[in-house]
Amino acid sequence: MTIEVNGASREVTLDNRTTLLDTLREHLDLTGAKKGCDHGQCGSCTVLLDGRRVKSCLIFAVTVDGRSVVTVEGLAGPDGLSPLQAAFVAHDAFQCGYCTPGQLCSARGMLDEVSRGWPSAVTEDLNTRVELTDAEIRERMAGNLCRCAAYPHIVAAVRETAGAREPAARAMRAASS
Repeated sequence: MTIEVNGASREVTLDNRTTLLDTLREHLDLTGAKKGCDHGQCGSCTVLLDGRRVKSCLIFAVTVDGRSVVTVEGLAGPDGLSPLQAAFVAHDAFQCGYCTPGQLCSARGMLDEVSRGWPSAVTEDLNTRVELTDAEIRERMAGNLCRCAAYPHIVAAVRETAGAREPAARAMRAASS
């Protein structure tokens, strides 16, 4: 089968029971996505499949034949870290780093969803542009666990990358203007 991974076409021969996660790690030597729970509950294995975030431990690799996968290794650009990765570093949005690849892929996918105007369970007004508040970020990132509890830093990094600000900070700036 052929999978496009991080912009490169890769051919692999696999048992049809092999997960996408195991294919990435064991057959393609892309070890960024981590095997955490192996049940789709922790999000450490999150990658982007055709631009949508998925938990690669739950997907059989044979189902992605001919499709495009982006792993954490594919997020950086030719000039180095992506703005999202740089924000994670600047905000110390990782501690042990185990969940970070999944957090980064999920955040990238989530930011793309917001840019398309997709609401979440906490989106207040479905008739206006999605405002990326802290509550909105936390809801959208809820499928990714961090055992070190770097959540406030992750939210800050995502908010910075999106160019969003907390409603309170906006109100304070408006009041001082």
